[in-house]
Amino acid sequence: MNRFFVIVNPAAGRGRVRREWPGQAAALRDAGVSFEVTQTREPGEAVGLAERAAREVDVVVAAGGDGTVHEVANGLMRAGGKAALGVLPLGSGNDFVKMLPPRDSIERLVQGTARPFDAGRIVAGATRYFANGMDIGFGAHASRNLTKVPRFLTGLGAYLGALVLTLMRYPKLDVRLQLDDGPAFAQTTSMTAVMNGRSFGGSFHVCPDAQADDGQLDLLIAQGCGRLEILGLVPRIMRGTHGGDRRLRLARARRVVIESQEPLLVEADGEIVFEDARRLEIEVLPGMLRVLA
Repeated sequence: MNRFFVIVNPAAGRGRVRREWPGQAAALRDAGVSFEVTQTREPGEAVGLAERAAREVDVVVAAGGDGTVHEVANGLMRAGGKAALGVLPLGSGNDFVKMLPPRDSIERLVQGTARPFDAGRIVAGATRYFANGMDIGFGAHASRNLTKVPRFLTGLGAYLGALVLTLMRYPKLDVRLQLDDGPAFAQTTSMTAVMNGRSFGGSFHVCPDAQADDGQLDLLIAQGCGRLEILGLVPRIMRGTHGGDRRLRLARARRVVIESQEPLLVEADGEIVFEDARRLEIEVLPGMLRVLA
């Protein structure tokens, strides 16, 4: 039987974790799962907790949202992928688990098997990994604005609130992009997303054909769009029907380089990971993250 270590982020899900974790813990015990558990007290703490636990257990479970998954995945990658990632999706968006076969989360932990998933790596001086995806531009600023949204808004409502705040002020970035060994090209972009999964923000299917185990990263490169253009695109991106729009480019690559004269705000898995990056080297690490599915 697998040895489990559960990392609970009580701040995740705008209060959802505090409400639902006791019931989830009881369900795990009722299913015969023996586990150790700890709760995080500050942002970033789950990285070190997961890295240490990965040397002693078979599965490290992230109980929280995509940000908690992000931290636990970073700890597991630092430990060399020795333990598998399990997820109790109790956040607002829960985009990572949309890559897994649909089943009850407790059942997934009890009966699931560890499958190799790709991970992404970002080097911008420091190194960060991502499980679901990363972006610059509109999405990154919306992630930062999510903290300003009233706490009574949850789920999609919170993300739509962040979208409205971001529309008031967001950057159009002048960057240089290089995909694999192709020629670098200049691009004015309101958002560039590099994805392992299909969606972010809970309901925005930015790369609807992405596969988490194909050894490639999927990109959405949006031209510098105005507010009305963005508002017009939002429903299509939420449905995943934006392919073919002349303002958007969908692409695939194993390695992406993004350079900018101005500092870039960078979001990964819903977390702000860099605030003043000028060169990002992003690559896929095929099959390096083992996930209970």
